[in-house]
Amino acid sequence: MSISILGAGTWGTALSILLANKGREVILWSKLENEIKALEENRGFIKNLPGAVLPDSVKLTTDAEYACKTSEPELIVFAVASPFVRSTAQLVSGYIRDKQIIVNVAKGIEESTLDTLLDIIKEEIPQADAAVLSGPSHAEEVSRLIPTTVVVAAHSRSTAEYLQDAFMTDRFRVYTSNDIIGVELGGSLKNVIALAAGMSDGLGFGDNTKAALMTRGLAEINRLGIAMGAKPETLSGLSGIGDLFVTCTSHHSRNWNAGNLIGKGRSVEEALKEVNQVVEGVYCAKAALKLAHKYYVEMPIVEQVNKILFENKPVDEAVNELFMREKRPEHNLINW
Repeated sequence: MSISILGAGTWGTALSILLANKGREVILWSKLENEIKALEENRGFIKNLPGAVLPDSVKLTTDAEYACKTSEPELIVFAVASPFVRSTAQLVSGYIRDKQIIVNVAKGIEESTLDTLLDIIKEEIPQADAAVLSGPSHAEEVSRLIPTTVVVAAHSRSTAEYLQDAFMTDRFRVYTSNDIIGVELGGSLKNVIALAAGMSDGLGFGDNTKAALMTRGLAEINRLGIAMGAKPETLSGLSGIGDLFVTCTSHHSRNWNAGNLIGKGRSVEEALKEVNQVVEGVYCAKAALKLAHKYYVEMPIVEQVNKILFENKPVDEAVNELFMREKRPEHNLINW
């Protein structure tokens, strides 16, 4: 039996390479004919994955029924960008058998519903056994089999351990968890903080500033995550602080790159056009702020990022406002 990967962008392609090199039969699907055609024509020069080679054994298709049903996949990987998870789930739902294991590897929150991506998959494909894989895992590095560690969260231990076995190699270590909401929120919210980190670097600020953004950003992620039922240990783990660190500091990060361009004076539209890939943090920012209001949680960095993105607030003014907030202790648990 095969593994089908839905989404032939950088992350879906990187996982195809990882699994094919493990000896698994892989089917890589995209709705976009030009995306599949580009991979078919040149497996050794993949757009946005320098140095990566897509093995000849990976089958490429635009046929959703074949990918999800005819090929009888034992596992389906959702690797489409977050804005397209619902439409893809609706497209393939009729082809999914009962108790089919699906693992989502995208990161984001749907703005209109405030659903996590796994919520969307479970709503549109209720017959599936859905799980999530996340962590500090740039596709550019995974595609070249550079050592990487992630976490998979599922409703049952057996599904989590099955996915652990399916993905784990001597260069891709997988841990298990039952904290689905924690893994999803950590992977989604860090993208908003990474936009801020990029803006800081674009303004020419230093390591002190970025360390402050990451630390206080993690505090915001923790506040919202715990309010929504996540475990603090998860948010301090791979899908929380681990993913936050790599996304805020690496030039591979689309979110950092977009933020960096905005910090240098580009408009949001210009920055997104120049990055020319889906910048998940832009899609997640409004949802994160709405969740903060829903759960009565303070998220001042997320609030300022929203004002920069959607209200044309100058970045330096946002920085000043953050620094001049009301004085307070670092932790509410401090008792003098």
